[in-house]
Amino acid sequence: MTGGAGYIGSHTVVQLVAAGHEAVIVDNFCNSKRSVVDRIRSLTAQKVGVYEIDLRDEVALADAVVRSGPFDAVIHFAGLKSVQHSVELPLEYYNNNLISTINLLGVMQRNAITTLVFSSSATVYGSNPASPLTESLHPSATNPYGWTKVFIEQILRDVALADPSWRVGILRYFNPVGAHPSGLLGEDPSLAATNLMPIIARVALGTVDKLRIFGGDYDTADGTGVRDYIHVQDLASGHLAALKRLTTTDRSIDTWNLGTGRGTSVLQLLRTFEQVSGKAVPYEIIDRRPGDVATSFADPSYAQRDLSWRAGMSIADMCADAWRWYRADPSETAAHGTD
Repeated sequence: MTGGAGYIGSHTVVQLVAAGHEAVIVDNFCNSKRSVVDRIRSLTAQKVGVYEIDLRDEVALADAVVRSGPFDAVIHFAGLKSVQHSVELPLEYYNNNLISTINLLGVMQRNAITTLVFSSSATVYGSNPASPLTESLHPSATNPYGWTKVFIEQILRDVALADPSWRVGILRYFNPVGAHPSGLLGEDPSLAATNLMPIIARVALGTVDKLRIFGGDYDTADGTGVRDYIHVQDLASGHLAALKRLTTTDRSIDTWNLGTGRGTSVLQLLRTFEQVSGKAVPYEIIDRRPGDVATSFADPSYAQRDLSWRAGMSIADMCADAWRWYRADPSETAAHGTD
């Protein structure tokens, strides 16, 4: 599992092991922490294998696959993922995300590993306003991070077309939030956090004075942007469902949205967090960000039908689990960056 020490990867490892799978993590720890591995091992009671490798080092990756294999499948999480940082550092994003994926596919091909679950994103819907968003919409993007996902999806389609023995599942995530109910795993980036929930938590903890909300004049119920927030535990279970489906499908490649199908505004999320945590979260409305749309949420019906998967956790669950995580160790989990 590439990027298995990251936010979504770590939760998925725990669920994979609980389901009886063996997992090996490949991670360069550029945006995750080595302490996460100990937490995974604590939760799984297994010594999950770990290789500290940058996927752009194809020789090291190939060596790790040979030494630890054979493998039945790969779940590919690894990649830089900040929209804001990608606009500032486009070459770094294209180099990291595209080269690492091309190297991974080459190593898989040479070792006859042809089953892959890919961590894509709702950013591939670009500025499309047509929520609920369906997998049939033409992929596009409004930033370099999003374009790396669009390009990788195309690479995967070309690989599957050239060799129909491949089984590839593309998972388009919406907005992951929450944490493991134990409080041992959560969103803990090494780089500055730029997404909503960590910053709300920092305000609640008193390490940031207020939340800055981008835009208060959208055509939504309260004027703030509406997004589809999904609990990271539901998201992790979606990977297991996709992996299982790839063992029975006759399609070489398929794409599924992973979301709840419900839109929640920034202010609605903030108010729920306040209710759950008992903490006030001061905020101010500032200018919109270029490229942001008023409303973006998934049509998850295809995943519900084809994967027998459904997101089951509520916004209150997401906020409660996130707060438990951030409150448990704010020095590690909430001390990064601003929005």
